[in-house]
Amino acid sequence: MTTLRVGVAYPDPPFNAMPGHTGLEIEVMTALAHAIGDDVEFITYDCADLDAIFDHLAVGEFDCVVGGITVTPERQTRAAFLPPYLIAGQGLAVDTERLPQVRSVDDLDGLTIGVQRGNTSERIAADLVAAGKAARVRVYDYGAISTAIADLVTGGCDAVMKLAPALAELVRDVPQVDLVQRGLSVEDIAIAVNPDNQQLLARLQVAQAELEDDGTLQRIRRRWLGNPYVDQSLGVL
Repeated sequence: MTTLRVGVAYPDPPFNAMPGHTGLEIEVMTALAHAIGDDVEFITYDCADLDAIFDHLAVGEFDCVVGGITVTPERQTRAAFLPPYLIAGQGLAVDTERLPQVRSVDDLDGLTIGVQRGNTSERIAADLVAAGKAARVRVYDYGAISTAIADLVTGGCDAVMKLAPALAELVRDVPQVDLVQRGLSVEDIAIAVNPDNQQLLARLQVAQAELEDDGTLQRIRRRWLGNPYVDQSLGVL
């Protein structure tokens, strides 16, 4: 039996870094490895820039990488992707006690948006600044997301943008801070595979389809997100 080496960009709850060293993608990858008859090894990748994880994938340090990773044209030149197991969008969080007037990106005039380096939110936030809808973007190292959330209260930044499922989990127990807007984008979230390993890619594609058909992935999504659908904009069963 071989071992599937999975690089995990931490921290990104509920995808990973949940109590018990588990999370949505940890369960998905465990199920996929079992389906293809492999053991699985999760390798922590504490990164400053999420996109740098693809360099490690390309040189064979990992077989797959996860971390709530959005499929983009640029990333498709560096990795092969399985079909999306999740479709979600960016969300916006603010300290609603400090900035009660901010309920959406339309209320960010003169304010600073915090984003993670390498996250797709970087581009969206930069576009808002270019359009004059926000004052500036503050870029945090990818692993410093907890600092960005804390800065919402202290004024280090005024809003944080990140994939809504993760942002909701990150602010869930933070007093005064709320997720005020969802659906700022539509993004395919998928597992990235070393592009040189086409055999592994094919095996994982078949396994993922089988896990969708037998309801395994629906159960995992419901457990971690409360919604079994691939497209999280659809209604909850």
